[in-house]
Amino acid sequence: MKILADRKRCAGHARCAAVSELFELDPNGYIGFDEKSVPPGLEAQAQRGVRACPERALKLIDAPKSSG
Repeated sequence: MKILADRKRCAGHARCAAVSELFELDPNGYIGFDEKSVPPGLEAQAQRGVRACPERALKLIDAPKSSG
C-alpha cells in the first residue's frame, strides 16, 4: 500500500499528521512527500490520515499483488 500526495492541493491544515505519524510535514506545515510506502501493520493509520484531509490531497493505492 502507498500514500500518494498532491502537494498542489495541500492547504496545510495538518490534519493528516495530527491523526497519524506516517504523514511528515515540511517546515511550512504542508505535506512533505509525493509518494510513501505504508509499512506493514500501519494501514489503518494511513487510512485515517487520508480521510482526515479536507482538501482530498491524499489517496491510498494498493500495492500490486505478486504473481506466483
